[in-house]
Amino acid sequence: MKAFTVSKAVTALLLAGLVLLPLYSQLSGNIFILTLFTRIIILALAAASLNLIMGFGGMMSFGHAAYLGIGGYAVGMLAQEGVGSGFIQFPVALAASAIYALVIGALSLRTRGVYFIMITLAFAQMAYYVASGLARYGGDDGLTIYKRSDFSGLIDLGNRVQFYYLCLACLFGVIFLIWRIVNSRFGLVVQGLRSNEQRMQAIGFPAKRYQLVCFVISGTMCGLAGALLANNTDFVSPAVMYWTRSGDLMVMVILGGMGTLFGPVMGAVVFLLLEEFLSQITEYWALIMGPLLLLIVLFGRGGIMGALGRAGRG
Repeated sequence: MKAFTVSKAVTALLLAGLVLLPLYSQLSGNIFILTLFTRIIILALAAASLNLIMGFGGMMSFGHAAYLGIGGYAVGMLAQEGVGSGFIQFPVALAASAIYALVIGALSLRTRGVYFIMITLAFAQMAYYVASGLARYGGDDGLTIYKRSDFSGLIDLGNRVQFYYLCLACLFGVIFLIWRIVNSRFGLVVQGLRSNEQRMQAIGFPAKRYQLVCFVISGTMCGLAGALLANNTDFVSPAVMYWTRSGDLMVMVILGGMGTLFGPVMGAVVFLLLEEFLSQITEYWALIMGPLLLLIVLFGRGGIMGALGRAGRG
């Protein structure tokens, strides 16, 4: 009970801090912190979507960043063609991500282990190279988005505070949806497949069907993060789909705690704040970040949420 209270208290403080951050930004005049945490929230959403299949479903996808790029390019390409309505851009981004996840999942779920990882990586790199070859939409240089998605006056994405709260609402909505999924019959089956797929198949559950649906839901959620990220940066580039970005998302999930509801949010906040801090100290910040993360993974079993649990029991 004490361990549960410690983790719950820290999570509540984090969420309260995220909700009140714009107020602090306005009172202090620190606009940068609002911009930084908007990016953190968007990537936390992407990490949470990965956690659904990796932490709860046991599917180690190494190409999850592809959906970030697909969602972002859906917004950017439509804007380039004169379609600026968010009521069109966002559904197209979600649909495109869902279709790509369906294709990847249908093929990759035929394999297991390292082969599954390599197929998801291969599809992500395929999307990266396709985007790099789209000369009409910037190619390697990326695509500048000159106007953010228009929601007919309901919300102004050009307003930093409104956009921040939209991203935060999307994050909370995705986390709530994940909570509902993992506590439903469908979610329990998916988690059972992670533990013992052969036994679940033996008692009559169509394993691949459940896993594929979960895979598509995860990709669609990440596509939403991609659409938000494109609006946040006013730019979308093939680099967002590169395998290193997928690796970053995996680190956020592992760092926060796989298979926990708020672990990816914790991991994203710590990872990106650490990255920002170290990059201001030295250009060789990755040489410091790498060993730190390695130590956390080796000795911090269960990530941050696991460490909070052990601290409570101690």
